[in-house]
Amino acid sequence: MNPQILALLTAMAWGIGGYFEKKGMNLGGLSPQMGITIRTAVALVILAVVSFPQWKSLPQAGTKAILMMVIGGGIVAGAIGMLCYYAAIHGAPLSKVMPIAFTSPLFGVLMGIIFGAEPLTWKVAIGTLLTIAGIVVLTV
Repeated sequence: MNPQILALLTAMAWGIGGYFEKKGMNLGGLSPQMGITIRTAVALVILAVVSFPQWKSLPQAGTKAILMMVIGGGIVAGAIGMLCYYAAIHGAPLSKVMPIAFTSPLFGVLMGIIFGAEPLTWKVAIGTLLTIAGIVVLTV
């Protein structure tokens, strides 16, 4: 499938999911920590089933690759990022939290430029500035 379509589906899933997550925490009086635990447990079961055919590739990946996934996906994005996100949606309207929380492409671009030797083009610079401007308009 086209990567841009997949990215749009991702945005839709995360936006729609955020609504239900906030609603569920509020209805149940659940803490952000409990909310993220429920989300992670359900996702773990689904992802374990979907990824089962690829499990044999783990030994071939190597320690460094797996360590990068553990640090980036498990600790930074999966634990720290999600705990902060859940605390934010628990305490503020989605319309204020989501535009800021989903500025992750700005940080991804920055990491790519600094550590991945990706070029800073005029297109990237203008897109970054427009993204920041949009966030200001939505949240101020």
